[in-house]
Amino acid sequence: MNHQRLPGLDLLRALAILWVMAYHLASHGPSFGPVLRPLVELGWMGVDLFFVLSGFLVGGQVLAARASRGGVDWGGYLLRRGLRVLPAYLAVLALYLWLPSWRESPGMQPAWQFLSFSANLFPDYFRNRAFSHAWSLCVEEHFYLLLPLAVVVLARRPSLRKSALCALALLLAGIALRAWAWRTQVAPYLHVGEGEDWFFLRYVEHVYNPTWARLDGLLAGATLAAIRIHRPAWWDWMAARAWAFLGGGLAVVAAAARLFEGFVSEAGAVIGFPLLSIGLAAVLVGMASPRILPGRIALPGVRLMATLAFSLYLTHKAVFHLVEEVAGARLAQSALLALACYGGAALAVAALLYLAVERPGLRLRERLARPRAPLAAPSR
Repeated sequence: MNHQRLPGLDLLRALAILWVMAYHLASHGPSFGPVLRPLVELGWMGVDLFFVLSGFLVGGQVLAARASRGGVDWGGYLLRRGLRVLPAYLAVLALYLWLPSWRESPGMQPAWQFLSFSANLFPDYFRNRAFSHAWSLCVEEHFYLLLPLAVVVLARRPSLRKSALCALALLLAGIALRAWAWRTQVAPYLHVGEGEDWFFLRYVEHVYNPTWARLDGLLAGATLAAIRIHRPAWWDWMAARAWAFLGGGLAVVAAAARLFEGFVSEAGAVIGFPLLSIGLAAVLVGMASPRILPGRIALPGVRLMATLAFSLYLTHKAVFHLVEEVAGARLAQSALLALACYGGAALAVAALLYLAVERPGLRLRERLARPRAPLAAPSR
């Protein structure tokens, strides 16, 4: 992989964060109309798109370095990952811990769970929902730590068959574990519509959030990265058929969406996530190709949204809550004004976090990593 940013991937990242934000904004009142509402209700899929992107970009960095003469500087890798995530994450976590008025929900899990990135493993969403969206960051951090181990193991007597069997084993393990979680932790409570045993909360806690249940997207992205690095002829063949992959991928995503009836369903829990990840991976192939317009032309505003995506993800739920507290009743009179105010406030806070915390951390990362062997890949 080269250092050049891929406009198509910036567009996917921008779409992912807008999709997630729209999904969360819907609970604050703004109406998206009958045309957009079904799409907005699937906005949680934006997180799966982030997973596929992360698997592709971070996996590509590691695999490209592994294939180079210098190999992977694992210390540099961990440093880069830490400085990419921790400054902004810890700054927002401090706001949640020290300013209760910032929280979108009163209850919050213990600080040690957020500091150890284990909040998705011990959730109690009946009592503690503030900063609950950090669950996806926990999954990504676990991936960052597991990736070096997987690369080292697979690099011993490497073979296509060995790598394919490993990916298949992880895929099937996720399916089996989600099926077990559904039948033991969710299905017996489908008749419960409130309280601690509300089936929706049990689904989120036992199927939707745990790392072992959500590796499909990261695995799909990392598999694409492996193809691009180690089987460039295969990648070129796929890139030459960008429109077919983009259209086919969207069709698979639509098929996966039908499995998630009302978000909570056994079919969705068991096979919906891998199907969704495969579809999003195909979309990524199409969008990464310069053979289609979004893959080679940077659309106005897209790079800005992609750059702010992480800060937006960290802060948007709290900002939506604060705007609703201050002006929710007045904004309810105009959907357009509500969208402008909620969205504008989220962008302003995210820009402030990016300029004050995230960007200095990224610049420090580049200064510290400069003497080390570079990890070649599109920036993230």
